[in-house]
Amino acid sequence: MKTIQHYIGGSAGDDEPASWGEVHDPALGEVTGRVALGDSAVVDRAVKVALDAQAAWQEESLGTRQQVILELIRLLETHRDDLAQLITGEHGKTLADARAEVNAGLEVAKFAAGIPHLLKGDFSENVSRGVDTYSIRQPLGVVAGITPFNFPVMVPMWMIPIAVATGNAFVLKPSEKDPSASNLLAELAVRAGLPAGVLNVVHGGAPAVEALLTHPDVSAVSFVGSTPVARRVYETAAQHGKRVQALGGAKNHLVVLPDADLDAAADALVSAAYGSAGERCMAVSVAVAVGEIGDALRDRLVERIGRLTTADGRADGADLGPLVTADHLRRVSGYVQAGADSGADLVVDGRGVRVPGRENGFFLAPTLLDHVRPDMSVYTDEIFGPVLVMVRVATLEEAIELINGGEYGNGVSVFTRDGVAARRFQHAVQVGMIGVNVPIPVPIPYFPFGGWKRSLFGDAGQYGEDGIRFFTRRKVVTTRWADSSGSRVDMRFPAAR
Repeated sequence: MKTIQHYIGGSAGDDEPASWGEVHDPALGEVTGRVALGDSAVVDRAVKVALDAQAAWQEESLGTRQQVILELIRLLETHRDDLAQLITGEHGKTLADARAEVNAGLEVAKFAAGIPHLLKGDFSENVSRGVDTYSIRQPLGVVAGITPFNFPVMVPMWMIPIAVATGNAFVLKPSEKDPSASNLLAELAVRAGLPAGVLNVVHGGAPAVEALLTHPDVSAVSFVGSTPVARRVYETAAQHGKRVQALGGAKNHLVVLPDADLDAAADALVSAAYGSAGERCMAVSVAVAVGEIGDALRDRLVERIGRLTTADGRADGADLGPLVTADHLRRVSGYVQAGADSGADLVVDGRGVRVPGRENGFFLAPTLLDHVRPDMSVYTDEIFGPVLVMVRVATLEEAIELINGGEYGNGVSVFTRDGVAARRFQHAVQVGMIGVNVPIPVPIPYFPFGGWKRSLFGDAGQYGEDGIRFFTRRKVVTTRWADSSGSRVDMRFPAAR
């Protein structure tokens, strides 16, 4: 039984917390560790440590901050497999997928390493005679990140490198379901030269979250999770005067037009729907077949699903691992039953899969439902599991109307050979991230990640230019360096002249 403590001020403490949470190995279905659950007192201690550390950190040169990020990148590359093992052991995704997650986080760190350029302001000379104006960006102070279980390394890495590179101190509250990777991230950051206290990790559930949202010394909160919680985080933090970016849920569609390469579309659908057992906010959960291609597309999906292996994520040849908890397995299985009960065609039923030697694991094999209607819960709700539903429509316009009628607007894709149709689609859909013949349109770090509608609360997405703007405040400075010989009292409103 391993013990995961809070990481505050550059080290993991050994205090006895008020309560402990269980950490499971989802492939074994067994408790393998315990995690300290923080309360308001722990959060207050972490924030005070961060506040003290931030005062000196913001005065460090951009070159020093850049060097810390570069060294962190090197250490993350060196410890990629260590992080992947922790992810798979507590989340369940395959080791290959876990390594890819670390790589995705590294890409944001590489973006943040350009901080000397990214923080350049603007300068205008002679806005009035003898007057110059320029802008600068400065850190907010102490900022917090609340991150989900499905990406215990990548999502914190969306936030941490940019937040600390811009001069802030950071308090991370990761998911208590898979907390170990967060502590290793913090340890590596300190080894990279980040001063103790600039990055702190507080574990826990709702009490820790509430304390961060209401703490007077936390200036901003970045959140990724479900829509109900995202809305709660946004409202509570905003009411307490904080800047907030809160990314919520998704119901991502992949539209297949009649002229598309059906084999390529089927490969994309299976990869995007069942990778990481569907526990991705950018997973495709709805296949929209346009015209008469529905049966042909379904046959290709069934054939590919039959070749997938559900197993312990550490096993050779595993395509997808278990779900994260027994409760989540029951929830996703319940949606499958609800879909069948409401009249959907249960084409492939992944319930009841047995993995030899892992009989107690939280496994659900790939599942496919066809002839799903928009009023069914398997269509409307974010299931967050290896469940793909098929909807059939007659035209592209009907597909666009279907997508725009939903409450989410995270990601969407279209597969077609028709450039006119693709352009019409990307212009008309009310979604933040769009793929054309790309199944999971996650932007590279130079562009921001974020959806529309109930997939994003606030006006800033993650990383990219949005990340720089979110974690800094702008100052505009107007200067005059002239003698007083021509000065006089002037009561008019200032204007350029």
